[in-house]
Amino acid sequence: MDLDFLTQTQLFRDIPAGELGGLLGCLRAVRRQYKKGATLCRAGDRTESIGLVLSGSVHIESDDAWGSKSILNSVGPGQVFAETYACVPDEPLMVNVVAAEDTAALFLHAPHLLAPCTQACACHAQLIRNLLFVSAQKNLALSRRIFHTAPKTIRGRLLSYLSMQAIRAGGDSFSIPFNRQQLADYLGVDRSALSAELGRMRREGLLDVRKNRFTLRRTRPE
Repeated sequence: MDLDFLTQTQLFRDIPAGELGGLLGCLRAVRRQYKKGATLCRAGDRTESIGLVLSGSVHIESDDAWGSKSILNSVGPGQVFAETYACVPDEPLMVNVVAAEDTAALFLHAPHLLAPCTQACACHAQLIRNLLFVSAQKNLALSRRIFHTAPKTIRGRLLSYLSMQAIRAGGDSFSIPFNRQQLADYLGVDRSALSAELGRMRREGLLDVRKNRFTLRRTRPE
């Protein structure tokens, strides 16, 4: 186990590497290896384990009754998954967690994390604070997506998303972390319809775009 790597993750931030070994034992930590395409967590199951990706990546996927699949999120090294379900163990998972490539993951027993530590160790309290921070960040990300997908039109969703990216970048020129298909999936729209709308907005002088680089035009050309 690479303890130095764990200390660089949000979940184990500010916890000395020398104390991690004992803490992992307290949390019944288990390391597992998965081949690409393997399912780590299955919709309908219940879990008491918080997952942390050590290497590779996993997709959080949603399947409907007709077999359509949507990738809701991608989780990479150092990031956690299934923490909400692990903290509410009677709630069945609504999603699948699938290895997007060969992946190693660490699983931590949530009841032992949430229960009062018999030794009242400071690192245990820090871990709970870190988990709260991680959960708050994910709630913010979910709130942003709900905000961006609230408009009825594709243009409305694009304007909402791109305006927020400009605010976060501190300027009207910025890069987004999605390609066209990923942006369409994020906004819940068809890719070809998204590309067509971007073309119209560019012709109207609202923006310039090259791959994932955008520049917003606050005033339209004469």
